[in-house]
Amino acid sequence: MRRFVVTRAGALAACLAAFPAAAKLKKPSPHQVMGYTYPVQKPADQDWDLTTGPGGAGRAKGDIVYFTGRVVDRNGKPILGARIEIWQANAAGRYTHPSDSDSKYPLDPNFDGYALQMTDDQGWFRFKTIKPGPYPGGKGWMRAPHIHVDISGRESRLITQVYLEGEALNKTDRFILATPRSNTLIAKSRKPEPGIEPGAQVFYWESVLSEY
Repeated sequence: MRRFVVTRAGALAACLAAFPAAAKLKKPSPHQVMGYTYPVQKPADQDWDLTTGPGGAGRAKGDIVYFTGRVVDRNGKPILGARIEIWQANAAGRYTHPSDSDSKYPLDPNFDGYALQMTDDQGWFRFKTIKPGPYPGGKGWMRAPHIHVDISGRESRLITQVYLEGEALNKTDRFILATPRSNTLIAKSRKPEPGIEPGAQVFYWESVLSEY
């Protein structure tokens, strides 16, 4: 009996050795709700820079943020051509959406809050935007600044919300508190590279899709 158990253990060890990557698979990024703010009518201007108004008429109000990152599969391999949409509130905390009609949070005519990109051959994406403002999430609490993300890969889709490292409201936002592994939805602050305008912040986020 003992010899049988030892033989089985040896076979299992050999099997695990033959597939070492299985123990290193990344966990898919957690989903969060899309919400009601997904654009009803998408703007004509959908390029990577959200800080300029239609036709370059003016710059959006607020602090400039570069939202960068990679889209990878569970093996950590980059996903080429993943379709990534983002949308967000403006610096005052208001969306360009007919259902967001709170006049306490003014609209910005130079900020439509939506952009679309495809990842490159290394899975990279990059958006230039403004820091989204907080807004009430319910009685007695505020939503932390966040960017909505919708990513379509080869075989899977991820809809979630990404938060910015260092924000005090990250500790009390109920969407964050209710999400397992919410730390993986926090975009990390990075030192701006040469050429980035003074005062701009850079944040990096890796998204993991549930595919191989």
